[in-house]
Order: sequence, then structure tokens, then C-alpha cells
Amino acid sequence: MFSIFRLNPAPFCMLDEVDAPLDDANVGRFCNLVREMSETVQFIYISHNKIAMEMAAQLMGVTMQEPGVSRVVAVDVEDAVKMAQA
Repeated sequence: MFSIFRLNPAPFCMLDEVDAPLDDANVGRFCNLVREMSETVQFIYISHNKIAMEMAAQLMGVTMQEPGVSRVVAVDVEDAVKMAQA
């Protein structure tokens, strides 16, 4: 898929847990490739992998604080780092 995007890039790419079967070394390679290609393609990816989530500029998730009530949570990573350093 990444080869196709190098030949004919699209404005965005959505990936759903493509890093799930990878070990940590290959998740790192995947992250480097996404980071490199994100200069021309916007990536939206679903992941439960901590390494993959660390490279994101924005994180979004769904939480259920009380049974039956879901809530979308979004975090801008740069803003969160600034608040943590203050």
C-alpha cells in the first residue's frame, strides 16, 4: 500500500490497526514511514499500540465514564506537552 502511495499519493489515508501484527522493531519502522510520508499525505490511523500513538500529533478516543454514555475525547499532543511543562 505504501508503494502505491509513493507512486500516486492521495490527500489522505485511513489505516485500521495495520500495526497490530508487528513487533516493536517493525512498529518503529512503520512509524518512521508514516512520519516521512505525512509530508504529502494526511494519515488517520486506528491503533492500540503505544509506540504508534506516541508519534501522533493528535489523539482521539472514546471513553465511557458511566454505563451507556460514550464520550469522544481529543488531545492535541503539543498542547498537552506545554501544559505538562508549565
